[in-house]
Amino acid sequence: MLCRVSSTLRRYSSFQPVLILLSKPSSSPRHLFSAFTMASSHPKDEAYLNQVIEKRIKIFQSIQSQQQSHLQSLPHDPIKITLPDGSVKEGKKWVSSPMDIAQGISKSLAANALISSANGVLWDMNRPLEGDCELKIFSFDSDEGRDTFWHSSAHILGQSLESIYGCKLCIGPCTTRGEGFYYDAFYGELGLNEDHFKQIEAGASKAFAEKQPFERIEVTREQALEIFSENNFKVEIINDLPPEKTITVYRCGPLVDLCRGPHIPNTSFVKAFACLKASSAYWRGNKDRESLQRVYGISYPDQKRLKEYIHQLEEAKKYDHRLLGTKQELFFCHPLSPGSWFFLPHGNRIYNKLMEFIRNEYWKRGYQEVKSPNMYNMSLWETSGHAANYKENMFLFEIEKQEFGLKPMNCPGHCLMFQHRVHSYRELPLRFADFGVLHRNEASGALTGLTRVRRFQQIKEEVEGVLDFIDYAYTVFGFTYELKLSTRPEKYLGDLATWERAEAALTEALNLSGKPWQINEGDGAFYGPKIDISVSDALNRKFQCATLQLDFQLPERFKLEYSAEDEAKRERPVMIHRAILGSVERMFAILLEHYKGKWPFWLSPRQAIVCPVSEKSQIYAIEVRDLLHEAGYYVDVDMTDRKIQKKVREAQLAQYNYILVVGEEELNTKQVSVRVRDKADHKTMSIEGLLQHFKAETAAFH
Repeated sequence: MLCRVSSTLRRYSSFQPVLILLSKPSSSPRHLFSAFTMASSHPKDEAYLNQVIEKRIKIFQSIQSQQQSHLQSLPHDPIKITLPDGSVKEGKKWVSSPMDIAQGISKSLAANALISSANGVLWDMNRPLEGDCELKIFSFDSDEGRDTFWHSSAHILGQSLESIYGCKLCIGPCTTRGEGFYYDAFYGELGLNEDHFKQIEAGASKAFAEKQPFERIEVTREQALEIFSENNFKVEIINDLPPEKTITVYRCGPLVDLCRGPHIPNTSFVKAFACLKASSAYWRGNKDRESLQRVYGISYPDQKRLKEYIHQLEEAKKYDHRLLGTKQELFFCHPLSPGSWFFLPHGNRIYNKLMEFIRNEYWKRGYQEVKSPNMYNMSLWETSGHAANYKENMFLFEIEKQEFGLKPMNCPGHCLMFQHRVHSYRELPLRFADFGVLHRNEASGALTGLTRVRRFQQIKEEVEGVLDFIDYAYTVFGFTYELKLSTRPEKYLGDLATWERAEAALTEALNLSGKPWQINEGDGAFYGPKIDISVSDALNRKFQCATLQLDFQLPERFKLEYSAEDEAKRERPVMIHRAILGSVERMFAILLEHYKGKWPFWLSPRQAIVCPVSEKSQIYAIEVRDLLHEAGYYVDVDMTDRKIQKKVREAQLAQYNYILVVGEEELNTKQVSVRVRDKADHKTMSIEGLLQHFKAETAAFH
């Protein structure tokens, strides 16, 4: 979580999550809606809700019946289903489902099977297979299983919200941060808060207990508009769908919702559920549109994991970077500069250390540091294509009747640098690094890099180098991380052969890294495949920081060329965008929480403090401070009249790495009594010995 003020102010409330235990419903499924209604004091149009829900279910059942009859009329030819271990199962086309296959293997597999993939396409467990396929089955322990589980939980949340408050549901996905889900809905003037959570959770628990199946139908645009005619938000989504898009609708219990799916088999797979917080949001993120209420939730297949997650949240609250940043006087934010950080002296020490760390690695790894302008004419962003995708997130202004913008990324400026003279193939790969400040909705102070290469062999070698860089940096920080190769999306630029060669080069580099990695089918950027790296901190939270992206399009758009071995020829380079820290500010916040405010010595803004026992040793304390300061360390002196025990305790609370006590004995021997921050014992060292120790600790990144 970053210290950030959005350019659009939003009401936001964070509340204590509530655990719920599931029990049998006190009313039958057909009385579920009336039970919700009686439980709520919020005024709503009950006649409208009853009519809408009944209408939607009636249309859904009618279309479902027609589609089931059609499937039964089709020839049920034998099909072969190949499992990951190479074994083959027999099935029938339009009849056999992934759940049938799972049940045929083992009861345990079927009991934990949440979703499947058929030939790489996610597939509902109860949806009939349509031909020969390679089948994979996923449980909650996989990304596919978790995402589907939380997406389905969002539908259960939506069911409860619609039934209780009569709201108009908008969208309900699993969150992009990879934990939990939310549902946006329009409530008119109602604002939700923690007082509503128990009621929402009670509605959800009834849905779990009823074992409501997730059922799927495909509909025409006209049918979709008829089903959701009373919901202007759903109608807008439907009208914006491309003509060739297959439109699907899912039902669980009384909820019929527009959704591409897929979903878990039924609601009983969810055994633990909690509302986490509520906030305001705007429809489609547009401050000029309707104000919505967003409810966030979390769910698990068992209560134990939910309790562990809630405990993790409580731990995270203790080490929130905003609280620690204030307590340690590192930084603050101010509404007069929304989204920007004011780094105080101690915070700037850490910022500079991070920059120095990366800068030293650039030197070792053959990068050339450059500086590019902050402001460009909009024609640059039109050439790069960013104007079409990022213009609304840019800071724009007019100068002499021409539109200019502050840069939201470095790469187009680097294209101009490459373009300003002819480069020879002998200069490639050319590695640029830029510490330029970027301006988007949040001022990110980004730290990004860029490599240009000319051959696919070079792509592999450069990717290997970047992966080694990432591994080195994250090992120093104490992170574990995951690698994912995101491949060609449905809509992509360039030719298929180039994409396949690029993906093969990235695959080879990942294999040579020796690190485990996963494939993320179809999630590459439109301009090229990429490797996404998510780190896990000490609280086991995941953050997307580093990234590595191949780009064939910017060189084409800017007509970048280099002189080939045959000097009469010009060839097009390939760009590799890469970021190690992501942004310095974001990494700063992640590290602050990762270390729980206890900075390692090499990065610490308070490396040591000298504590004189009495006035007699104060002058010597200052001498010690000056010697360590001249050696390049951040050292303070406690000159207060507090007793030494109090000084030591205050130094520990302030997170000084070393506490150097000096009394008459140390004065006479020209030594210091050294205490480490979190240890009770101490030892006596000479100043020379202490400096050698500090040097070794810094070199080892301790």
